[in-house]
Amino acid sequence: MRRRPRLLTRLEDAVLGLVQRIRPLERLINRLAINALVARVPPRPNPLSTMAPYTSWASLTDRTWSGRHLPPVAPNAARPATTKEGPPTIDAVAQLFARDGEMILCPKSTMLFTCFAQWFTDGFLRTDRTAAPGQLRNTRKNESSHEIDLAQLYGLSTPMTNPPRTSPPPTDPPMTQQLRADRGLLKSQPINGEEYPEYLCRDGQVKPEFDHLLPAFGFEHLTVEQKNALFAVGSDTRNLGFIAFNVLFLREHNRIARLLDQEYPEWDSDRIFATTRNILIAVLIKIVVEEYINHINPSPFRFRLAPESFTKERWYRTNWMAIEFNLLYRWHSLVPSTFELGGRKLTIEESLSNTGALTSIGLGAFMTAASNEPAGRIGLFNTDPVLVEMAEKPSIEQGRVAALRSYNDYRSYCGHPRVKSFRELSSDPRVQDGLAALYDSVDDIEFYVGLFAEDSGPNDVLPPLVMTMVAFDAFSQALTNPLAAPRIFNEEKTFSAVGLEIIKNTERISDLVHRNVPQSTEPSFISLTRRGYRRV
Repeated sequence: MRRRPRLLTRLEDAVLGLVQRIRPLERLINRLAINALVARVPPRPNPLSTMAPYTSWASLTDRTWSGRHLPPVAPNAARPATTKEGPPTIDAVAQLFARDGEMILCPKSTMLFTCFAQWFTDGFLRTDRTAAPGQLRNTRKNESSHEIDLAQLYGLSTPMTNPPRTSPPPTDPPMTQQLRADRGLLKSQPINGEEYPEYLCRDGQVKPEFDHLLPAFGFEHLTVEQKNALFAVGSDTRNLGFIAFNVLFLREHNRIARLLDQEYPEWDSDRIFATTRNILIAVLIKIVVEEYINHINPSPFRFRLAPESFTKERWYRTNWMAIEFNLLYRWHSLVPSTFELGGRKLTIEESLSNTGALTSIGLGAFMTAASNEPAGRIGLFNTDPVLVEMAEKPSIEQGRVAALRSYNDYRSYCGHPRVKSFRELSSDPRVQDGLAALYDSVDDIEFYVGLFAEDSGPNDVLPPLVMTMVAFDAFSQALTNPLAAPRIFNEEKTFSAVGLEIIKNTERISDLVHRNVPQSTEPSFISLTRRGYRRV
């Protein structure tokens, strides 16, 4: 792809830099730009969910099912004229994702971006995991609240939220000086001079006080040593980056709760806990808009969280995560085959359920290491073989179970022209040949495959169709969060004066890290974007 003249890039950066210093103009451009991005996709409510191929009251209201943007493919729909019988096997399609040799690096993203993306989205893109061992999961269902609610820390429901609290309801601890320090906190323990969640298990068994928490994914296959090292938090995901972000947000929760306890001694522990959670969710939403989305955004314009700007827009509707959004967020090619931590290279398998790798070096050192490790480029032929088996194959199957329409159908739905040839889809001969070997025409390419086959621009983190759909869902889901509503986003009932000040003064992950690591280990570089990156 031909690069833009450097002078033009610098001029664009300068103009947008000036715009962002004029606050009324910045707010106007911010509103217009977000509306333009969201308008590429028809707004919710979607007429269908994964419940059935027709609309019913249940399909419009039962959010245990995922939403869907397009109707499913009819079971007996005629295939285009073809020399192949039926779709290619899942194993054959999965090989389009497999990394063979060195990882292709993303010029912009760090491993910290990889860790945050998975941790953030796992709070609401949660395919149902309630199947008993040995039973098939119903991948058309979503067990989350469909909101950014920090379920990865607090759990999916009140029975899961209460066990990790130091003073869960209904009884409030006596108002004594000795016990006041525990009010509204999440249970934690000191390890090597730093704060971490309590352990979930003892002697390989979940502690009785944590019976309502989700066991780690694949819990039955873990060793007793691995089980004893699991942390008691709201989620069952167990890779190292996910664990690190739960530790970071637990520390920030407890820091905020202690501030509220000092400022509002008349509050009971329930109010301290609830207000702390409100503040921390708002902080997360702000980081998502002002750091995470701006990292993904190829333009130099920096988006701002301005929820009051959008309440009258046609897309301002109740959140409902779609099956397509769930699948397009499978960015497995970001993950390096090894991650250097504390002088040791950890494989993907070695990073699972390995809390000791984090506690031995400390949270600050982990965040520094992740910020200095390049992520992979999102695309085909760049996923580690371990993740091809663990993640890509189930994702391909999930798209087929949901009977998703073709990649080209979704391009049309999102306002992109249909591609007419494999060469038009990708300039990479390996991608062209790989697709042609499995599909008779571009109209046969599956949604999940086509998403990651597209060429990306020189400043893009995401391929074009992924970017379009992420922009729609990221803004339309984050900005319609209940906490961002004008009557709720306030000091009096929701956040407090202390809380609003914390939200105001938080824009980046580094803000949280610097507040919550010991000064002796405070890192100097915490970033989703690689050191020295420049737009081209």
